[in-house]
Amino acid sequence: MAGRECQFCGHPITVSDPIPRDAECAGCGRDLRCCRQCRHYDPRYNNQCRETEADPQPEKDRRNFCEFFDLTRVPFAARRTPESRASDARARLSALFGGSSGAPAPASEARKKLDDLFKEDPGPKG
Repeated sequence: MAGRECQFCGHPITVSDPIPRDAECAGCGRDLRCCRQCRHYDPRYNNQCRETEADPQPEKDRRNFCEFFDLTRVPFAARRTPESRASDARARLSALFGGSSGAPAPASEARKKLDDLFKEDPGPKG
């Protein structure tokens, strides 16, 4: 049972297999037998599940009756908030386009930069 942690808070899971449907994490009180705690859970897949025969579960963080449930052994990793994701994206864009401030440039300045970028080259004279 070593290495089993709640995917919501990181608290060690001491409940033995099979995980009862009503089992809850001792650290945060969230359901243990839910999609987010399962080894098949993957947000990149259809229905967020790698098990192709599993019935779709509408609430991934609530207990369910999925017969393919198997508690994940993946260590807990704190999830990033949407705000941090947005600020990371702004910082990367700022670094890419040379802006150092977090405030967006005025529309006229942005339009001038765009026009300069796509200015037609008259070609060689002669």
